[in-house]
Amino acid sequence: MDQQLFASAILDRLRSVDIEAQWRAPGALTATRYAVVDDLLPAGWATEISAAFERGQGAFSRRASFRERKSTSSRFDILPPLLADITYAFQQPEIAQLIATQTGIAGMTGDPTLYAGGLSVMQRGDFLNPHIDNSHEATRTRYRRLNLLFYVTPDFPDGVGGNLELWDDRVRTPETIHSRFNRLVVMETNRHSWHSVSPIIADVQRQCVSNYYFSPASPEPTDYYHVTSFTGRPGQHVRRAAGAVDNRARQLARHLGARRVSDQGFRVPQGESAKC
Repeated sequence: MDQQLFASAILDRLRSVDIEAQWRAPGALTATRYAVVDDLLPAGWATEISAAFERGQGAFSRRASFRERKSTSSRFDILPPLLADITYAFQQPEIAQLIATQTGIAGMTGDPTLYAGGLSVMQRGDFLNPHIDNSHEATRTRYRRLNLLFYVTPDFPDGVGGNLELWDDRVRTPETIHSRFNRLVVMETNRHSWHSVSPIIADVQRQCVSNYYFSPASPEPTDYYHVTSFTGRPGQHVRRAAGAVDNRARQLARHLGARRVSDQGFRVPQGESAKC
């Protein structure tokens, strides 16, 4: 298997699924549009990707705060090559163009630099609190429009957490999408697309390949910019308060940093990532 073989299989599967119909259908509890593609790859291929995660665990870095607890990596120089192949397969222009057509997002392209993309592993006790993703890529010239989340843990069980949650605008009620083996979730990202990963309560490992697509056009009639912004779950009043303060502080720091960089003629610094 290689990148082109993965890309060809992904294209074939995407063409066989009515993503457009899913995209137009309103969610039961969320306004965030999304589509689910099961059996994305031949099952044996997805199993091999999962095994590559196991072999590459030494290349993952731990992240732990009130916002999230997980391990991430984009160290493809030391990870098993299979993981780079499947990650960059999603960045093939033909796949980005097909998904742009299926979702109706004009001008959307992939991001071979993998800004905020890569691999994540979550295990017992890990979680990702409700958040909205940073609005742009590193240069702030393109809006982050889609998250592509590919789950590869074989036989990932029900009832143990580790599932994608899409929230209503006030972050009170989630719609849950199971992190099922060999499932791709395509979800939009904007100022209102609150999402999270439920805490894992069993000895399992949730493995996810994350990619993001960008567009120069704002999802809204006006332009905007924001950092990745977190809040707590319903009932987590302290985390909600801490998130509000933390978000404002990082937004201000990013604004001041961008002004300094702009004045000096250097590149705008990168924003936070939130792999799911």
